[in-house]
Amino acid sequence: MERLRIAVAGAGVIGRRHIEEIAKCDATRLAAIVDPSPKADDVARANGVPRFASLDDLMQRVRLDGVIVATPNAFHVEQALACLAAGVPTLVEKPVSHTYADGVRLCKAVERSGAKLLVGHHRRHSPILRKAVSIVKSGELGPIVAVMGSAVFYKPDTGYFDGVNAWRRQPGGGPILINMIHEVDNLRAMVGEIVAVQAMASSRTRGFEVEDTVAINLQFDNGALGTFLLSDTAASPKSWEQTSGENEAYARCDDDDAYAIIGATGSLGVPTMRVRRYGSAQARSWFEPFQVRVEPVERQDPLANQIAHFAQVIRGEAEPLVTCRDGLANVRVTEAIAEAARTQRRVDLA
Repeated sequence: MERLRIAVAGAGVIGRRHIEEIAKCDATRLAAIVDPSPKADDVARANGVPRFASLDDLMQRVRLDGVIVATPNAFHVEQALACLAAGVPTLVEKPVSHTYADGVRLCKAVERSGAKLLVGHHRRHSPILRKAVSIVKSGELGPIVAVMGSAVFYKPDTGYFDGVNAWRRQPGGGPILINMIHEVDNLRAMVGEIVAVQAMASSRTRGFEVEDTVAINLQFDNGALGTFLLSDTAASPKSWEQTSGENEAYARCDDDDAYAIIGATGSLGVPTMRVRRYGSAQARSWFEPFQVRVEPVERQDPLANQIAHFAQVIRGEAEPLVTCRDGLANVRVTEAIAEAARTQRRVDLA
């Protein structure tokens, strides 16, 4: 079968990762790069493809099967709309939109046109997350009572916050809007829809204008409650990146969890996949020991799985695993957390 011709808009860090996975995937090949910066010429030359300064220029000169939009967040909606207008299936990196209102506009356009649009929440393609969702949905844990989650890590002082990246010191450049959207997607997949949030934020450790640490309370529509601790200045491995082992760029800590999903009859640690249950319903008591097992799971690169899935979506062999509305729901919850932290008030999403 002929490989699908995919263009990547944005030759930054995540764009280059998509380029790597396109080259590895048997179903795809890189057709072009879109980036206004001449610096992207090096990336284009290294991959043997042309560079275009704009999507309009690309669409007029190259026949495509799909486009990956991996540009800065503020460009996602307009560039996705341009792809839709050209009838080209599109993978839009998360967040699907810079604001909730803009995302609504994109989702309505997708629904009107019936366009093929996949949102790049790559963890949905993780075998670890799929296994966790399967265990929860099996009912083995009983009704979900609570969830405890964390994304606490240390972003390096040199390089990440200085030079061209100084914007990360300003409001909008902190872990709520950059990192928390991944966690929101995980939580919605494993536990259910989030209907209310509370939050407290601090910038005391780094002293920047933007937050570095956030404590979050969550209420789910199934009645479960949750807590989540977020920090980019914490000497801890209790984050998805460091516990899942899916991205080799991060130091790995296999014996810790980023999530505890707690039901009335059992609990699940993610990503160690440790399941703890009492021997029987009658034995449920804090005086009784748990029966413990570890569910086997194969670790795979979810970005690679996502490219393979995008190829299936393009060919009509699968529906998008993460739809525009899914991506929009994540934006809405993340915006609500930022609002709750700013106003010190509970924010209801229902």
